[in-house]
Amino acid sequence: MIEIDAREIKPKSFRWTLADRVATITLDRPERKNPLTFEMYDELRDTFRRLRFVSSVRAVVLTGSGDNFCSGGDVHEIIGPLVRFKEQGRIDEILAFTRMTGDLVKTMRACPQPVVAAIDGVCAGAGAILAMASDLRYGTARSKVAFLFTRVGLSGADMGACAILPRIIGYGRAAELLFTGRFMSGEEAERWGFYNRVVAPDAVLSEATQMAGSLASGPTFAHAMTKLALNQEWSLSIDEAIDAEAQMQALCMQTEDFARAYRAFVEKKTPTFEGH
Repeated sequence: MIEIDAREIKPKSFRWTLADRVATITLDRPERKNPLTFEMYDELRDTFRRLRFVSSVRAVVLTGSGDNFCSGGDVHEIIGPLVRFKEQGRIDEILAFTRMTGDLVKTMRACPQPVVAAIDGVCAGAGAILAMASDLRYGTARSKVAFLFTRVGLSGADMGACAILPRIIGYGRAAELLFTGRFMSGEEAERWGFYNRVVAPDAVLSEATQMAGSLASGPTFAHAMTKLALNQEWSLSIDEAIDAEAQMQALCMQTEDFARAYRAFVEKKTPTFEGH
């Protein structure tokens, strides 16, 4: 398999840092609440796609700079041009954009590393989608999450929201958020299961990073199999899922990490996983 050096990933539109086998992606436009641009969508999609071939990164943290996560697509750099595309009849470019945004969610789900989102302040529109597409979400009580597409005349069906969000918080709750576009408070997000945990604003990034570090020190191949199963088994029957998991578990039982865990148990030690 192709192996990519994590240091070769050098995005220009967001910050990319590496420490202790954890990569941190920071949306870094705090003066505008970290809105997304065409370039950011493109580089985020390509970064998550490349992570499939970066074995040195075992977990990813996704966060925003300053006191906000992400306010969605930039009004002037994305929304304005899309309106002009419509007025000029450039429908193919509109579709190319919506497909690219969907590809970003696909690559986040397809990368084998668990993605942990650290969310504070505003998390709206496409920003809420990025949080939704992450595997784990740590938020703050003061954060506000909104899938506000209907408020700008668009469908709530954006970037997989109608498929993924109901599986996280339930159909009725997802329908309410996607129809109304209203903001969900941090406490509500935790109560509804969107957030795994609510922590203080000054601790949310460190807590998310600590979780990512814990996952990075675990059995990497097994985590990748878990993520694959969580995503693939939506479309399987229970019997099919059981059969698929039998194959996945048999593969995990052939790894050295499985043998290391056994030997550590026998010796009454804590296993040290090496990811294979």
